[in-house]
Amino acid sequence: MSFEYPEDLKYLDSHEYVRLENDVATVGITAFAIDQLGDIVFVELPEVGDDLAQGETMGNIESVKAVEDIYAPVSGTVLECNNAIVDAPEQLAADPYGEGWLIKIKMSTLAALDRAMSAPEYRAKVEGE
Repeated sequence: MSFEYPEDLKYLDSHEYVRLENDVATVGITAFAIDQLGDIVFVELPEVGDDLAQGETMGNIESVKAVEDIYAPVSGTVLECNNAIVDAPEQLAADPYGEGWLIKIKMSTLAALDRAMSAPEYRAKVEGE
């Protein structure tokens, strides 16, 4: 099965994506990861104002199959959380790259994404192309 991977995003091994707008990173979970999880029943996110370090756990996603950690793809301060997803986690699968974003982080360094993957690189990793 092939999923959409928007070209303007950066992707991480842990299946988070980042959309950059200046020094603000919008973070979400890829369609592939959502599909692997199955029906999502709960999302826990950090609080606005929390300082996150790249690679640390920033929350988790619970599905009928498993509970998976969500990792901060960049270091910085949480500016905004998507409370609509917390209230209705099943909506995550409907629009993972649009309305299904999780948090927005004001990045402390732009070099954080130097090792992130492009859309074709991530597709090749998860679909084995």
